[in-house]
Amino acid sequence: MFRKVAIATALVAVCSMPAFAATEYWVAKDATTKKCEVVTKKPDGTKLMDAGKKTYATKGDADKALKLLGDCK
Repeated sequence: MFRKVAIATALVAVCSMPAFAATEYWVAKDATTKKCEVVTKKPDGTKLMDAGKKTYATKGDADKALKLLGDCK
């Protein structure tokens, strides 16, 4: 009985891990085109430059920052 409960608990925990993964957004400026965009990976500094110097919890917050940043206008 205990073994079945332990296996079921482990299975639920493994399947729910992606739901708890934190997603961060950055405002990045393309080095060649000089256009800004919202990305989900930290800019590497070669192809994409970090325009906002900050991470955002939601895509909406990053979009607002994109519109307000002077480098992206």
